[in-house]
Amino acid sequence: GGITAEEAKKSSYLNIVGMVGSIDNDFCGTDMTIGTDSALHRIMEIVDAITTTAQSHQRTFVLEVMGRHCGYLALITALACGADWVFIPESPPEDDWEDHLCRRLTE
Repeated sequence: GGITAEEAKKSSYLNIVGMVGSIDNDFCGTDMTIGTDSALHRIMEIVDAITTTAQSHQRTFVLEVMGRHCGYLALITALACGADWVFIPESPPEDDWEDHLCRRLTE
């Protein structure tokens, strides 16, 4: 049943570390959670693959990435691939975003 005083003394220095595994990168106090880098790597592979198709067909592509309530993956992907538009939960679009987007596409 119980832990003896001697066993408790021998293990008094035991340190436990928790590692967050999430692609969202939304855990406070960490630079990057486990899974975020590999998710970003896979997203960039897909962006590279569809960029060629978009250019050859002169089309615009919309890419949706995971992230739940955290726009880290969307923001970093947008910066890395030079996206013209990005939607992230931390900065909701203005009310007339549709009109602004249509003007940009027309230009």
